[in-house]
Amino acid sequence: MKILVCISSVPDTTSKINFTADKSAFDKNGIQWVINPWDEFALSKAVKLQADGTTVTVINVGDATTEPVIRKALAIGANDAIRINTEPKDSFSVAKEIANVAQSGAYDLVLCGRESIDYNGGAVPGMVAQLLNQPFVNACVGLDVNGSEATAIREIEGGKETISVKLPAVIAGQKGLVEEKDLIIPNMRGIMSARSKPLTVNEPVNTEVKVDAVSYDSVPARAAVKMVSPDNLDELVRLLHEEAKVI
Repeated sequence: MKILVCISSVPDTTSKINFTADKSAFDKNGIQWVINPWDEFALSKAVKLQADGTTVTVINVGDATTEPVIRKALAIGANDAIRINTEPKDSFSVAKEIANVAQSGAYDLVLCGRESIDYNGGAVPGMVAQLLNQPFVNACVGLDVNGSEATAIREIEGGKETISVKLPAVIAGQKGLVEEKDLIIPNMRGIMSARSKPLTVNEPVNTEVKVDAVSYDSVPARAAVKMVSPDNLDELVRLLHEEAKVI
């Protein structure tokens, strides 16, 4: 079996987010980049399925600055990697590149996180499935593969739903696809071996973009906290009524 795992390079959650002076783009200066956390669940699951000759390839759509993140994915246990040498423009253009590789490589299973934590669009996995004309299961918290069939579990309102799909298929996972304690942390042997694993760089096959970001704005700063004396309930009520407007 061949598994293709989609990896996004995203800012670390502790990074301070800024935009360029004209607000036309995200300012990458000083940002620490990591594997998208939802993709880490997918990658750890894929590596755990590496029995009986299963191979795991990671794919990233991004420029050369994403290669340290790709190497980390290889250190976690992927066999090889493909980088599509282009700056991600929108969900459609990214999905188009992934679908092209999945189709030409005849992968049995495409695994990805349900969304990336930078733009939170959540559109790429479904678009990949549509472009490949394959079954798609989103937000999975469990996955078993038996021969040519995958059984996925996903959370629904008030419970869980178990779905069986024939491979090839696209599965988008989230926290629970593997337990957090089972997320694979690269060890020294993995880090050393990742240096020599194949990383193929392909040029993009698609230039069509469906969405163009006009501008970015930061979230307004929170108002300062007002301290009210425990003995001054009248003032507390006034603030809740006149300023917070919650009563």
